[in-house]
Amino acid sequence: MSTRDEAAAAAIRAVFDRVTAEGMAPESVTGATDEQIDAYAAAQGVTAVPAAVRAVLRLLGVRHGLWRAGSSLGVDAVGGEAKRYARATLARDGGAIREPGGLLVLLMHQAYEFHVVDGADLVDPDPPVWLVTEGQAAQPVWCSVTDWFDGISPSVADYRSRLTLMAEVGRDVPSWAEYLRPTEG
Repeated sequence: MSTRDEAAAAAIRAVFDRVTAEGMAPESVTGATDEQIDAYAAAQGVTAVPAAVRAVLRLLGVRHGLWRAGSSLGVDAVGGEAKRYARATLARDGGAIREPGGLLVLLMHQAYEFHVVDGADLVDPDPPVWLVTEGQAAQPVWCSVTDWFDGISPSVADYRSRLTLMAEVGRDVPSWAEYLRPTEG
């Protein structure tokens, strides 16, 4: 692993550690093995997985908990079908992605929004992440996978506020509450 790869993986880990320090239960996510990550890449027809993407998937590639809840994220949730949808959206709506055939889909939301790495950038340890959305030209929204991972990370404070409000109005504790560590006191 190169120094740049190590730095990318460390940056991803720092985001994860910050969110768990804020109160997300680390056991609420399950990471993928390198073999699972390689199979995920193969299902999308790519052979290279940027170090930062691999680091994300090693942390939460099997079960992503509150990270972009409600979206498809991970080695079993995003594959060849997601890539076909993303490419069809890109072909219809355009954008400046240089190698659409080689793009890697990181996340899919209801088959109309995709977070992808341009196939031309797969050799970069921490490449930009593009937003491909139905009805809009693709655009690079996040300057790196680390920036993307931070941007989709759950706000533990917001989830705790929602729990407090739900308790005040007498609502049942939602299932996602298990993803948070209990508060002390």
